[in-house]
Amino acid sequence: MSDTPFILLQTAVQLPAPSSGATVELLAGVPLSAALLALTPITEITLPFALALGLIALYWLLRVAREARLGYLPRVAWWALPGLALLLLTPTLDVPALFGIGAAALLLAEFWPLPYRRVATRPSPAWPLVGLLGGVALMAAVLNAPDPQPLAFVAAVGALLAGAAGLLGVVLYPGRGTGGAVAAGRPSPLNFQARWHRTVTPEWPDLSVTLSERGAHLKNISRRPLLLAGWSPAGINAWYRVRGPDGRVLAELRAGQEALLPMNGRDSGVRVWYGPDPSSDPHLFRADWTPTARADQRVLN
Repeated sequence: MSDTPFILLQTAVQLPAPSSGATVELLAGVPLSAALLALTPITEITLPFALALGLIALYWLLRVAREARLGYLPRVAWWALPGLALLLLTPTLDVPALFGIGAAALLLAEFWPLPYRRVATRPSPAWPLVGLLGGVALMAAVLNAPDPQPLAFVAAVGALLAGAAGLLGVVLYPGRGTGGAVAAGRPSPLNFQARWHRTVTPEWPDLSVTLSERGAHLKNISRRPLLLAGWSPAGINAWYRVRGPDGRVLAELRAGQEALLPMNGRDSGVRVWYGPDPSSDPHLFRADWTPTARADQRVLN
């Protein structure tokens, strides 16, 4: 090789820094991901961790959009926002416990029974717009501040996510004639017609069944009263009104209250049509078991 020294030329890109009029020099050898992370106030965060949080936020927004198409809005699911905020602050504050609390909040928002609530009318876009515009203004102030604060940055991200989720609920809420969860602008009535209309099966059951010699004991295990339409044994084209243990017809089953469904030894299940409120679509509860007449043929696994 020649003894002539080599001169390495490095190109530089001049970008205006968010904090002042100075410039940031990005050498050609610096990865683009590191350069992008350097523009955020939270410099302790790594690219894989940032991508993971971004995917969680995207999944949550897609879940909100899917529920909004069915006429449901977040309730307990809002806990995903403080969960993401705590995960985002964990590397900055260097408090490992925040990671566990944030992960618990995300699990609560996803797996809590009935994390989304049914609404009868399209929500107002006022508060989502306030959250979205407030998040944009706060984010602009954080990025242009001489000394950006991570807490303010996390608050801006949370406001943007809350505003975006609220607007998804407004835009995607099923309207009249859309064939969504509220057909023709109103749900099916809670009467005999509910048996032949579209029904909703909740992700977490509102009712439970216990068998006895008298029949099937239907219990409301939710935290709200349920309006009862009717019931039928599985596999039979029938329709009966729900009655209490004393024989009286029940139009509503309070939280913790039980009803008695007369059954015989050959019945193998039950179907119950109900609704959490008059403005909701009929809900369908299904329960199946091995008939007591064939108990000797039951196989446990």
